[in-house]
Amino acid sequence: MSLDALFDPRSVAVVGASADPAKWGYWLASGALAGRSRRTVHLVNQRGGNLDGVPFLPDLGSLATVPEQVVVAVPPPQVRPVVVQGLAAGARCFTVITSGGSGPQEERELAALVTSHGGRLLGPNCMGVVDTTTELRLSWGDFPAGGVGLVSQSGNLALEIGRLLARAGQGFSRFVSLGNQRDIDAADALDALIAHEATRVVAAYVEDFRDGRRLARTLAAAHAAGKPVLLLTLGRSEASGRAAASHTGALVSARAVVDAVCRDTGAILLESAGELVDTAVLLAARNGLGQRRTRGRGQGQGQGQEQRQEQGQGQEQGQGQEQGQGRASRLGPGRAVPAGAADGDPTAPEAARVAVVGDSGGQGALAADALVARGLDVPVLDGATRAAVAAHLPGRGGCGNPVDLAGAGEADLRNYARITRALLDGGDTDATVLTGYFGDYATANPAQTREECEVAEELAEAAGRAGRLLVVHTMARDTPALAVLREHGVPVYERIEQAATALAHAARFERATPYAPPERVPSPPPSSSRPVADGGYESVRTLLRSHGLDFPAAEFVGTADEAADAARRTGYPLALKAMGLAHKTEAGGVALGIADETALRAAFARMRDATGATRYAVEEMAVHPHSVELIAGVRYDPAFGPVAVVGLGGVTAELLADTALALAPLTPGRARELLLSLRHAPLLTGWRGAPAVDLDAAADALCALARAASEHPELTELEVNPLLVHPGGAVALDAHGVMT
Repeated sequence: MSLDALFDPRSVAVVGASADPAKWGYWLASGALAGRSRRTVHLVNQRGGNLDGVPFLPDLGSLATVPEQVVVAVPPPQVRPVVVQGLAAGARCFTVITSGGSGPQEERELAALVTSHGGRLLGPNCMGVVDTTTELRLSWGDFPAGGVGLVSQSGNLALEIGRLLARAGQGFSRFVSLGNQRDIDAADALDALIAHEATRVVAAYVEDFRDGRRLARTLAAAHAAGKPVLLLTLGRSEASGRAAASHTGALVSARAVVDAVCRDTGAILLESAGELVDTAVLLAARNGLGQRRTRGRGQGQGQGQEQRQEQGQGQEQGQGQEQGQGRASRLGPGRAVPAGAADGDPTAPEAARVAVVGDSGGQGALAADALVARGLDVPVLDGATRAAVAAHLPGRGGCGNPVDLAGAGEADLRNYARITRALLDGGDTDATVLTGYFGDYATANPAQTREECEVAEELAEAAGRAGRLLVVHTMARDTPALAVLREHGVPVYERIEQAATALAHAARFERATPYAPPERVPSPPPSSSRPVADGGYESVRTLLRSHGLDFPAAEFVGTADEAADAARRTGYPLALKAMGLAHKTEAGGVALGIADETALRAAFARMRDATGATRYAVEEMAVHPHSVELIAGVRYDPAFGPVAVVGLGGVTAELLADTALALAPLTPGRARELLLSLRHAPLLTGWRGAPAVDLDAAADALCALARAASEHPELTELEVNPLLVHPGGAVALDAHGVMT
């Protein structure tokens, strides 16, 4: 259902309006009145009074016209009666600021009441809604206008983000406070921001993901629409306080799941409000480039070529620049670059290229280091670009990358614009970072204010004409020149690490090739719907074998004599395993390479004493040259459903923590991608001349495991560790499940 009545209602009624600035009702009422040139505003307070000459009416039944949206700011016991009265009056959208009753059940009943009448409910217990493009301000606090849409479960965090955006010359297009999400949830609000033309960047703070798969599809849709989503959530310092029931339980934390979902959908998971604002400012500038460039990339190209010919650089340099322009920008507006394998893999896409220019050799070098450390490329410039830059440098100036102005800026402030324009037009790079002193000249010499502001205008114009990002790092703060840059959408940062991090996030957004996970986990077919008896190796092994996983031959026994009889049929060497243990190796419940009956009986006695187990597996030893041990598991997440994990396995699984996650079930292609995304993937593809393992068999094993877990929700965790993959296939050597 459309949320038009939430963001741009034809009429608004504020119930609980107040003339006291210390009360919520005042801010809601005054905010509503600020938009009365666009809509009818009714103020309701049963005690009477007025605000700015607008009288308070006693109740919603007294209104002359139907309120399209009702804002409820009354004590909790009065919320339901107000909603009932609003529905009777014809209202269909309710923003409930206070809590909706005595508990969650009462709030759910309130939401059901509204939706049963075809309406929508925001909250309860929310901070309200703001749309700066429709003059709607129904919240506490100030919300500067800009291109960032924010969805948040924290009101104070929204205010902090707003203040940081304002200092950076940005602001909000829309703000939605989710509150308790009894009806309108994060996915609903994000869908509305994706469709909102004035929203260039979407930001969200979400604690409760509700239907995580639906939210994941929304994140993927945002990327497809060219709208970056910046996400903050909890759990980065999660101290679970529990012993994991399996390796999978230790590896698949709530934070790890959200990280994987963001990676797969193209959203960017961040760590703080400051990092969110730094990235939002840059991405808003990136999206704004396409709107400012009315004649396309050819305009910047022709302008750069004409300028170089005027400088006497000749036809050859013009051709070089033209060839450089032919390279597609990795940070340009609306471009998606196919994602490759893990960082550092030769099949991965090229890193985004950045030019650095500074009036200090030290600052330029440190800027380059910060960029490279975050996965960006600071490439050698081609000859034509170096020549164009050198034309404006004194003899000792460096024409490499970074470019050292070596006093050129002090000699003539306009050299900042000339040299930066040469780098932007050159086509060697996707973005240019100007680092150092620019923006602070007028502080020391006020007579330079006008010229420095004019240069700032030229810098912004050069970025717009070239269609490439210009980022400024400066030691100045809040000077007139910086205000000019910000007014024109040029990101300005006080610390170079802020600029480098924001550029790296923008590059990550460009590289992503998101996919939307299935809406629901497929229902199990009747043949596999029988619940698993327990999570032990014997029953889980039976389940996984029915889904196509290979296991070594094995028999299950209770005594040493039974073990000896089974060994005669299995053959030596063999493995002995104690049943009923989550972590067998640590508990002394595994013995490998047993060569004969004497060794078997000795191992059995030791194991019985160490573990107290009453049942054991006598299993054929699986020995395969050039094999690699993996861990493969699935854990059920309350919000996102079954989540598959694969990584380097065995007893060092948590130590190495080299894992990849994705929502289950998996396709064979997706499973291969996960395997190749591991840091240690070269061990699978042939390290130092070793033959590659059978990736198809490994991927099939992952798919079978994920399918089994998806079909058996009674298992909250399902794990194979190790999964031995080798050039000839894949075999599961141990398995474990955790029951609900």
